[in-house]
Amino acid sequence: MVKVDYKKDFKQLYMPTTLPEIVEVPRMPFFIVSGTGDPNGEEYAKATEALYSLSYAVRMSYKSEDVPVGYYEYTVFPLEGIWDLIDYSKPSTDKSNFKYNIMIRQPDFVTEEEFERFVGQTKRKKSNPYLDRVRFEYVEDGICCQMMHRGSFEDEPESFARMEAYCTEHGFIRASKTHREIYLSDPRKTEQAKLRTVLRFQVRT
Repeated sequence: MVKVDYKKDFKQLYMPTTLPEIVEVPRMPFFIVSGTGDPNGEEYAKATEALYSLSYAVRMSYKSEDVPVGYYEYTVFPLEGIWDLIDYSKPSTDKSNFKYNIMIRQPDFVTEEEFERFVGQTKRKKSNPYLDRVRFEYVEDGICCQMMHRGSFEDEPESFARMEAYCTEHGFIRASKTHREIYLSDPRKTEQAKLRTVLRFQVRT
């Protein structure tokens, strides 16, 4: 059986260059948790933990007696987040004003029924209350501008400025103030200068 690796098999979506580009993002299944506030806080950490617990339960389900139909070996997808502000009159540097949907993409064999089963199984092993807040949804971003941002999260505005300039030059308009981040590095284990984050926002012509 060939193992699916998002860095190779979905390279265009997860391994862009450090130059802005336009890409079409298809409909994909996700486990999602919504929240507000500082991503350095406990709520965000618990929500992230719940997403990973469920995602690894799916990944390791081939060892169970009830293997999902169509299961194939794959690398667990990275954590992603769609970010917005609660109050646009406040500065974007105010992390308590953040609103987010954090998520992890799932392989296409996962169904709503399988999701409910994995939640039940994981809750029997984990006491994380955020497991009750995870939902299973399909998301389709469509036409987007994206690039690989290298370095601190605090320096992301510079990359977004480059992306918006690229869009203006090529006849695209940013569709909303929200944006997606895909985290390819663990900030707890990686120097800030070496962090890799895919930045992406929806565009229109």
